[in-house]
Amino acid sequence: MKKWLRRIRGAVGMGLTWALVWAPVAVLIGLIVDPDGSTDEMWPAIGAYPGFLGGVVFSVVLAVAARRRRLEELSLGRVALWGAAAGLLVGVLPFTIGEPTTDVPLWLLASLVIGTITLLSAVSAAGSLALARRAEKRALPDGGADVAGVGAGIGSRTMIGRQRLGDVAGADSRAAAATAVHPSSR
Repeated sequence: MKKWLRRIRGAVGMGLTWALVWAPVAVLIGLIVDPDGSTDEMWPAIGAYPGFLGGVVFSVVLAVAARRRRLEELSLGRVALWGAAAGLLVGVLPFTIGEPTTDVPLWLLASLVIGTITLLSAVSAAGSLALARRAEKRALPDGGADVAGVGAGIGSRTMIGRQRLGDVAGADSRAAAATAVHPSSR
C-alpha cells in the first residue's frame, strides 16, 4: 500500500510541477494570441490544466517504460519521446470529449493544440530528467567529503521506482559474502 501511495504522490508532484511551469507559458501565448485582452480567457488555467494532466500521464508512461532502469541509463531523447507520447494523449483528449466552439477550422485548431501540448510535454520530460539527474549528483557526496555515517548507501544508484546497490557497494558486499562462505577463495 505504501508503494502505491508513494507512486501516486510522485505522479501528482510531477503534475503540479509541470502545471507551475506551463501556466506562465500559457500567459505568454495569451499575450501573443490576444495582445489587447479582448477575449476573457484565464490563460494561467489554460496552461496549468493540461500541464498537470501531462505530468501525471508522463509519470505513468515513465513508470511503465523505464521500469528497473537507473537515471543514468535513460537518454534525454528517449525520455523526450515518452513525454511527447504523453502530450499527444493529453492533446487529443479535448477533441474526443467535446466539440470546438470556434470558427477556426477543426484541423487547424487540432494541430495547434495537439502540437503545442506535445512539444511542451517533450521539453518538460527532458527537463524533468535533467533536473532529476542534477539532484541525484548533488545528493551524492564528492570524493573528498567525509563519508562516515553514510553507511551502506555508498555506491547506491537510484532506479525508477526502487533502490538497489550500485556497482561498488554491491560488488564489495557480494565479494565479502563469498569470502565468508568459502574461505578457500581468499
